Formats: sequence, C-alpha cells, structure tokens
Amino acid sequence: MAAAGLCSFLATVVFLSATSSGFVEDLGETFKETRQDDVWLVDFYAPWCGHCKKLEPVWNEVGIEMRSSGSPVRVGKMDATVHSSIASEFGVRGFPTIKLLKGDMAYNYRGPRTKEDIIEFANRVAGPLIRPLPSQQMFEHVQKRHKVLFVYVGVESTLKEKFIEVASELIVYTYFFSASEDVLPEYVTLNEVPAVLAFKDSTYFVYDEYEDGDLSSWVNKERFEGYLHVDGFTLYELGDTGKLVAVAVIDEKNNSVEHLRLKSIVQEVARDYRDQFYRDFQFGHMDGNDYINSLLMDEVQVPTIVVLNTSNQQYFLPNEKVENIEDLIQFINSILDGTAEAQGGDGILQRIKRVAYDAKSTVVSVFKSSPLLGCFLFGLPLGVISIMCYGICTADSDDGSEEMTRKDVIDPNASDEGSDEEHDEDKTRENSSEVTDEDQEEKDVVEKKKD
Repeated sequence: MAAAGLCSFLATVVFLSATSSGFVEDLGETFKETRQDDVWLVDFYAPWCGHCKKLEPVWNEVGIEMRSSGSPVRVGKMDATVHSSIASEFGVRGFPTIKLLKGDMAYNYRGPRTKEDIIEFANRVAGPLIRPLPSQQMFEHVQKRHKVLFVYVGVESTLKEKFIEVASELIVYTYFFSASEDVLPEYVTLNEVPAVLAFKDSTYFVYDEYEDGDLSSWVNKERFEGYLHVDGFTLYELGDTGKLVAVAVIDEKNNSVEHLRLKSIVQEVARDYRDQFYRDFQFGHMDGNDYINSLLMDEVQVPTIVVLNTSNQQYFLPNEKVENIEDLIQFINSILDGTAEAQGGDGILQRIKRVAYDAKSTVVSVFKSSPLLGCFLFGLPLGVISIMCYGICTADSDDGSEEMTRKDVIDPNASDEGSDEEHDEDKTRENSSEVTDEDQEEKDVVEKKKD
C-alpha cells in the first residue's frame, strides 16, 4: 500500500510538472521571424546558471497563471547559450534576463523575481501605454489598486506628446492614465489644463515644468512612494532618481521604543516636510544592518540613521544621536549646505578597500557555511602554490651545486690542464731520477780510485 501510494504521488508530481512546463514554450531559431504576431514574455537562461534554476518553478507558475487568466501574453524561455545570436540581438548580457517583446519594442524586467511581480509587469507593459479613465468610479478603482499612478488631464497638446514619450520609456515601472477634468476626485484643484499629476501617499502632486524640469526626470523621481521599505533591490532602483536616500536602520522584530521612535521620526519628516526635501531626498527604513554593513564596509549600530548617496557611494552619519524631528531636519540641512562630513566614496583607495572587503567576506561566508569546503577550496590551492614555490627554490639550489660539480669533474678543459700538469711533474721526477743515478756512478768511481 505504501509503495502504491508513493508511486501515485510521484506520478502526480510528474504530471503537474509536465502540465506546468507545457504552458511555457521552448523557443528556437524560428522565434525571431514569428514573434511579431504576438506579445511574448521570455526568460533568457543558461543551463548552468543557479539563478536560472531557481527561477524555473516560478516561471512555470507564471505560464500557468497567464494562460488561465486569458492573458494575450505568451510565455516562453530560450537557452541563450544555444541561441546566442538571438540573445545577443535582444541585448542579453546576464542570466536570467526577462524581457517582454511587443512589436519592435523589448522591455527589460528588473523587479523582484516573484510570480506576482512578474505577472503585474507583463500585464502593465502588454496593455496600452496610456489607459483612459472614463468615470470617477473607474478612477477610484484604479487608485485602490495602484500605490503610484500618473494622469494626464486635458486634450491634445505638446505636453501630451511628451507624456506619451515618457510612458513608452517608463511603463516598465509604473502606470500612465488619461482623464478629463470632471473625472478627477473633488479634492483635486488645477490652476491650468493640460496638466500631469502624480497620485500617491493619499494625495496628489502637479508637474511644474519651470520648477521640476524635464517631465521624464520628474516622473522617474515621483514613481516611488514618499516613504519606503528599502532593500538592496529598491536601493538600486533609487539610484536612477539621483536622490539621497535617508534610511532608519532598525530591527523590525524589535518593538522597543527606540526602534519605533526612529522609524516614526523619518516617516513624519517624509510626510510633513515633503515640499522642502522631496527634490533631494527619498525616505525609508531598512530591516537589519547586514546589507548596510556590506555597503558601508563598516559595522553600523542599530538603530541609527544613514543617508546614502547612490551616485558616488558616499554616506553620511549623524554626529549626535537623533532624538526628534528637529535633530533629523538639522542633520539633513547640514548635508544640503555641505557642512556634514561625507564618508566613503568611489576613489581609488575605497575601490581597493572594497576589493579586500569583498574577498574577506567571501572567505568568511564560505567557512561559516561549510568549513570543510572552505578548507578544500582555499587550503588546496595554497598547498599547491607552497609546493611549487619550494620546488622552484630547491631546483635553483640543486642546479647550482650540480653545475659546480660537473665543472669540477667533467670539464674537458679542466681535465686537459690537469693532465698537462701531471705530465710535467712526471718528467721532472724522471729527470731527477736520472741525475741521481749519474751522481751515484761518479761517486763509486771516486771511491775505487781511492782504494
């Protein structure tokens, strides 16, 4: 019975896996010619990529959801290592890369890799650039669904043309709508029409070309709520706005007065002093200091407030403890007027420090997660290098000794010279022997005469 149940379970798993993968189409060389007829959401992957393998079950769920909801978007995947020419044509430079292909346009997805976020992106980009809002009921419905939205109010104009251009560029991030003046909520008042409005944070803001500059830059800055939960991905996205990011680094699991107070101070400044700071600052909080420590290459105490400049990797820390709103405003103003001390940066010394810090962090993380693997990965190369160095040093020493030995023993010149010297000595000895014999004979003759 147990074996039968296990077989049934495995069969069900295989069936579900086959069914889910069936909603995601494997794309090949013909995709380039046939894609124009449909809107495609494509995952460009590499078989060896760990992130791609992690995305695969999520991607299958996306395929199921898009098909069951009746979406016109077709979901596919392409092995970019096999079809490298097509991937290169679409600008694929890393894995996985998610793109929505609509006509001649290719929109990159850079959000969190969750089913909900990917589907929301696909539905937003696949639809019209500018969605009409024909009634107040529809306007209220849209406001409840989206935290941030941009609305053009008015008839055809140069401003609307710019609005359409901006929508084609930034539709990957946010929604764009059009409405007549009588559709707007009663609390909205406009000095002139046409106008572009941003609705967020339970209020609205009107674009002013004289004060806000380029419409695209204004939309890019206003596409975030005034106060955010900041993580690594959000911080990366905020880098495009050119704003400084003021974050309260807290522990969300810690309900102590100090943590709650600091978060509340940042929230109040973001809300009540928006007109004073919104052009230069984005506000939020960050849970824990792990990410901020790696970013600053230093240990940041929790709770605290940090202001980050994502454009040049500088950061600012308050010299004194922030006790109230006035303290935070004074700290922000000191940054704006240049009296606050900037730390970090992207200079050569900081880059060297970054390389060393990243290397150290990698080694420590490997040893913490798997000491045996760490010993193998780092101990083995060090051992091999040590043996090679020892062998090189030993080889140099032996070669010198061998050279001297060979020179002393088998050098032909040295041998010849030695032979000549020995020959001369032998001749001298022979001569000496001859002289000695003659002297002895003369001595004998003399002795005989005497007798």
